[in-house]
Amino acid sequence: MQRYVVTGAPGAGKTSVLPELRARGFAVVDEAATDVIAREQQRGIDEPWRDEGFLALITQLQRERLGLPGIPPAPGSGSAPVGGWSAAGVQVHDRSVLCTLALARFLGYPVPPVLAEEAGRVLRERVFEPAVFLLRPLGFIEATAARRISYADALVFEKVHEDVYAEHGYELIEIPPAPVAERAALICAHIAARAQPG
Repeated sequence: MQRYVVTGAPGAGKTSVLPELRARGFAVVDEAATDVIAREQQRGIDEPWRDEGFLALITQLQRERLGLPGIPPAPGSGSAPVGGWSAAGVQVHDRSVLCTLALARFLGYPVPPVLAEEAGRVLRERVFEPAVFLLRPLGFIEATAARRISYADALVFEKVHEDVYAEHGYELIEIPPAPVAERAALICAHIAARAQPG
């Protein structure tokens, strides 16, 4: 199983690009932090990120999702994204545990043991491919229940992500602002090229 990470600043367009990748046949693993926020808000905790335990909750969900043998593509998907190449056997993850390390740094929180352990395991076992797709910002940000960050802070957060991935030896492939289909096609082309022998 090849696992690629798609990351970027809040509001960079992951929510639009990842469904497009799923429609092209990729198995997409949803972002853990967004799901944790939604779950905690349903429990009446309006801003769960203010609790240092938030990082551990995200890490635990990320670890659970990595334990799955495979996330099936959407019904009716499976078309070859580039030429005759098939997306079968490829997972695309909306963020990773390295993003959670970046979140800890951005928030100024200590790294909890579960996060340190999972990050170490992911790095040691080379769980993710060394190329990480970084979606560049679209130039604006739309507030949601889970996204209450200014555009200026989102750019700072993006830089923290870049630093964390670079420090851990990953190659960042920049995906510039463009229509959703173009961004998805660019990611497909990079993955297909890396899958070719030689």
